[in-house]
Amino acid sequence: MQSTRRGFLAGMMAAGAVPATSWAEAGNPAYLAAARDSDGAYHLAGLARDGAGRFSIPLPGRGHAATAHPKHPEAIAFARRPGTFALVIDCLAGREITRLEAPEGRHFYGHGVFSQDGNLLFTPENDYDNGTGVIGVWDRSAHWDRVGAFSSGGTGPHEITRLPGQDVLVVANGGIETHPETGRAKLNIPDMRPNLSYITANGHLLEQVEPPVADHMNSLRHLAVNADGLVACALQWQGDRFDAPALLAIHRQGGALQFAMASDTQHLQMQAYGGSVSFSGDGSHIAVTSPRGGVAQIFDRDGAFLTQHSLEDVCGAAPATGTGFIVTTGTGEVAEIDASGKYQKLSQHTRQWDNHLIAI
Repeated sequence: MQSTRRGFLAGMMAAGAVPATSWAEAGNPAYLAAARDSDGAYHLAGLARDGAGRFSIPLPGRGHAATAHPKHPEAIAFARRPGTFALVIDCLAGREITRLEAPEGRHFYGHGVFSQDGNLLFTPENDYDNGTGVIGVWDRSAHWDRVGAFSSGGTGPHEITRLPGQDVLVVANGGIETHPETGRAKLNIPDMRPNLSYITANGHLLEQVEPPVADHMNSLRHLAVNADGLVACALQWQGDRFDAPALLAIHRQGGALQFAMASDTQHLQMQAYGGSVSFSGDGSHIAVTSPRGGVAQIFDRDGAFLTQHSLEDVCGAAPATGTGFIVTTGTGEVAEIDASGKYQKLSQHTRQWDNHLIAI
């Protein structure tokens, strides 16, 4: 059926009449995830809501996260920091469209986001010789040319997302300076200053908030945005893990960062590391995962801790229906969890899922 569909599209293209394609044409996947197969090869996979595979496309190296085009079955797969490739993928044809390379003196951070209309792609980057963060701008309609760049508002811009219904970018500047010559070594921990920045699509800084000065080593890393604009951040503490402050921050424009954590015993199980963060499908709950601790903690949207689930090497998290979440693990598992304590294993794959599960 798929080959017939592709043949039909090829014929239409030859005739000069190409129908608009959507994610439904690519098997209607609900999520994207990078993975390492048992043979060591890397892929970007499309997953259905029940955890079943919809497609799997080879990557030239280890992926970290991806972003989906808002209208068409296209995805961008990003290399893990400090990688320099971003693969533009036609998920219908199962092929690489083109490969974006970070400019000289820059590397990607493993994340990116499209503009509301899907014409522009924004990529967090490290200008490593100057120790500053940059947001690169790429134009899909101009053969993916790089058309600009602007400041991320800080150092180490890790994840970027967009407020719903508008082209206001939300950037988690982790505050950590790195350089490819020293690999993933962190060069400025005593002086790091993470922040959360709101920036227009043309680079104008609208708002910026930071953790308290005493918690300046709490690196803002990963982001989720609710339909009403509420932002959740997963943090990674760079000090002694036994002294880690809260690893979940909640923010709404115009306010201060609000921090949330479980009881001392449960908080310690996170091992000072928030790997991913997600709102539930109905926006009422927030999940933060820790692959180091093997736990996923669930809070309500006001920051009250509710429950946690233990899953070996759990990291990827994305919305499911209602109050639920879909999570992925480095052991190949795809599962559904919720705030009531419900756990359901959906599927088991012979691959290691990487850090993030991205909802389409």
